[in-house]
Amino acid sequence: MSILLENTCILPVTGRDAFINQGYLIIEHEKIKEVGMGQAPRGSYDKIINGQNKLLMPGFVNTHTHAAMTLMRGYADDLPLMEWLEHKIWPLEAKLTADDVYWGSMLAILEMIKSGTTTFNDMYFFMEETARAVQESGIRAVLARGLIGVGPAAESGLEESRELIGKWHRAADDRISFRLGPHAPYTCPPEYLKKVTALARELNVGIHTHIAETKVELEDIKKQYGKTPVELMEEAGLFEIPTTAAHCVHLTPADIAILKKYDIGVAHNPESNMKLASGIAPVPEMLAAGISVALGTDGASSNNNLDMLQEMRTCALLHKVNTMDPTVLPAYQAIEMATVHGAKALGLGNETGRLQAGLKADLIIISLDQPHMTPVHDAAANIVYSAQASDVETVIINGNIIMENKKIMTFDEKQVLLKAEKAAKRLAASL
Repeated sequence: MSILLENTCILPVTGRDAFINQGYLIIEHEKIKEVGMGQAPRGSYDKIINGQNKLLMPGFVNTHTHAAMTLMRGYADDLPLMEWLEHKIWPLEAKLTADDVYWGSMLAILEMIKSGTTTFNDMYFFMEETARAVQESGIRAVLARGLIGVGPAAESGLEESRELIGKWHRAADDRISFRLGPHAPYTCPPEYLKKVTALARELNVGIHTHIAETKVELEDIKKQYGKTPVELMEEAGLFEIPTTAAHCVHLTPADIAILKKYDIGVAHNPESNMKLASGIAPVPEMLAAGISVALGTDGASSNNNLDMLQEMRTCALLHKVNTMDPTVLPAYQAIEMATVHGAKALGLGNETGRLQAGLKADLIIISLDQPHMTPVHDAAANIVYSAQASDVETVIINGNIIMENKKIMTFDEKQVLLKAEKAAKRLAASL
């Protein structure tokens, strides 16, 4: 299928000065064929979209989620992380069924598409069901079965991961990638991490994990092993594998140097870290060191939404006030974190994250014809500081129109809402 998007503003995220005030973009099959200024070349197209009073940009890359936790949105708010996990979330998760995870994942995908996310990086369980949701919905995803190295499912989790990777890695027209998902250093001892590393090397896949999220984690790991969580992961060999590390809140200068040394992709989750009072990650320092710091929402149970526009705004404002420097993280850099840095952090930098010929056609159309988006002195500033999820009108992923004029084209939105609501009520009533 060929698609022409014309008469539109374009924010390609290929450089600060690359903004196109009026231009066009041509899609052929799953890829971008051409991006240009002015009038589009004449030709025959299967579909033409008029982008007048609209802005075209790459879809957002959400680098850390637990998609099915949408079913727990608002269930256990305003608690410290470990109390939240041990007394509320883990007991409820023990009641989850595969069907629950499917509908929770579909709800998350619906929310993400509607707010402009085209790729997400997920760690959870019953990941066969999440993969099925990704396949049916048309979104792009990097998935990992969460691994706990201290419980009875430690070994079976590795074997299940092997089976999932064999079946789903690079499936659904190359939209699904799989990784290994060791949960965190406090649930995966060094010997188990070495097994994970060996399996990742054997299967040629990356890793998705949590690192240095709380002060308690930092203190416990140092007390037990005499190292920081980052140092422990390095010693276990984990960083020899392409890794996306979520949170990275409590880091030393030496930790930052290690993350840079191994080119670790960091998933910064400002809203979740704020809500759980986990702390503020040293994002300006990591960016200054040349680390690919991306953005993630975390699960909807600790955020409580999956809105990357909101996450960008929070990120930019949080680090300005934390450093007392209004220049520290400008709007365009926040957009890079939500797009090109996100793709790079997931090993997809040569596939998505920018609007450039030869890359996958993962893009969104945002309405500028709104009071809060007028005038447009600086398109990047409008996107980060003014835009709302409801401004996202059309979403194209892998060259396919997934949402057009706010209407989901690939699945039944009302059915997802009904099924997810039913599953959530059953879970809450079971405890």
